[in-house]
Amino acid sequence: MIRVVGVGPGDRAGRTAAATAAIIGADVLVGYSVYIDLIRAECPATPVYQNGMFGEADRCREALRLSREGLSVAVVCSGDAAVYGMASLILELADESDDVEVIPGVTAALAASAILGAPLSGDFAVVSLSDLLTPWEMIERRLDAAAMGDFCLALYNPSSRKRAGHLARAVDILLRRRSPDTPCGWARNIGRDGQSSKLLTLAELRGESLDMFTTVIIGNGATVIRHGRLVTPRGYHI
Repeated sequence: MIRVVGVGPGDRAGRTAAATAAIIGADVLVGYSVYIDLIRAECPATPVYQNGMFGEADRCREALRLSREGLSVAVVCSGDAAVYGMASLILELADESDDVEVIPGVTAALAASAILGAPLSGDFAVVSLSDLLTPWEMIERRLDAAAMGDFCLALYNPSSRKRAGHLARAVDILLRRRSPDTPCGWARNIGRDGQSSKLLTLAELRGESLDMFTTVIIGNGATVIRHGRLVTPRGYHI
């Protein structure tokens, strides 16, 4: 049995009960070393298979091998296992006879939205600025389409040492269709030590130095900052 588990954005308080049960009940834990570290204190005696970035396929193959030997395996992902997580890769590699359960978690977009206020109260899109698996030309098209449709937007992986200019490039694309005064915000290290957040405009966002542990929220044409919170009205008559 394999359970692909989304452990939420940070600490145990932001995790579903089903995810916690799957982790505690597993015979072996499989995951990226950073995410294993988030849960290791809760099950210190459980055997672990972990590796680093770019080891995703090896990780999933090992999880399937262990499961086929009769072990209960928890494949650990941050946030939600099916949102930029391992659920899709596990299902791509699994045979029809493999018993796979995907356990949802709180993805970073929702956690960041809650910290900042209520910006994702209607239609929204989620786009990762990492071009490791998606060509930048495709990312540009998706950003432009989201801006044209006036979607609120959550950006994952806004910047890294190798992609220092990606956030500014993304903002430039959005500014073709959005006002520079569009309310935005970001949240970093959600549910972890050093959590921080900030409200700002789209024009100001262009100059921010962010990292892979930051989630950016960009409002739509109706989004406002009210009493220090980012709010996208649903349209109720009040």
